[in-house]
Amino acid sequence: ILATKESHFRPLYKEENSLKEKIEIVATKLYGASCVFYSPKAEKGLAHLENLGFGRLPICMAKTQYSLSDDPSLLGRPTDFTLTVRDVYVSLGAGFVVVLTGDMMTMPGLPKFPAAFNIDITEKGVITGLS
Repeated sequence: ILATKESHFRPLYKEENSLKEKIEIVATKLYGASCVFYSPKAEKGLAHLENLGFGRLPICMAKTQYSLSDDPSLLGRPTDFTLTVRDVYVSLGAGFVVVLTGDMMTMPGLPKFPAAFNIDITEKGVITGLS
């Protein structure tokens, strides 16, 4: 079926867009925000990541699970709001920049069977399952 169907997928932003441009495109075109506000910490972090050459990475927006905004009281997909970016960091293993909005805890994603389940210690004190 996939081989016979034409794909109409188009990325939301271009790889060459700056990190700020990517954030603003996601915030306004997808989330419904009217604008984006960056905390001083986020501004500094974005400049630092761009200077290190991470500006071409895709972004992963971390926000409240209740809303497409950073405000959990604005349920669902609100419109005409200001999205606040409080911080950013790069997740090199995953290959993207994490954009933190609002106040939430972030958690690492784990597979269904984490590698830690393979770790053991033998009767002689030898650790196994690390490779």
